[in-house]
Amino acid sequence: MNFSDVPSVKPADVPEGTAIVDVREDDEWQAGHIEGAQHIPLGQLMERYGEVPIDDEVVVVCRSGGRSARAVQWLNANGFDAVNLSGGMGAWSLDCELPIVSDGENEPTVL
Repeated sequence: MNFSDVPSVKPADVPEGTAIVDVREDDEWQAGHIEGAQHIPLGQLMERYGEVPIDDEVVVVCRSGGRSARAVQWLNANGFDAVNLSGGMGAWSLDCELPIVSDGENEPTVL
């Protein structure tokens, strides 16, 4: 699958208040996620797309950008305005040192 035509945004360029959908699996989400993000695992997206905001741009994130790119392609083909978070959670937390929150007791060392 070619992701070169998938619209994307760098973590540092995500405007505050932007809707974020995290398509990672439950264990990845629990290890650490962007505060305020909505969790819809990629495998559930077609069933739960009604939970994705349709009137605003949505940033979609996964671990490194592959799953979220697939999600962005599907969402945009179905009337949404979605962009992929370049580099995924690794770029968000490790490269840009932007904050994450965790559902577990310990902060993750690797996302």
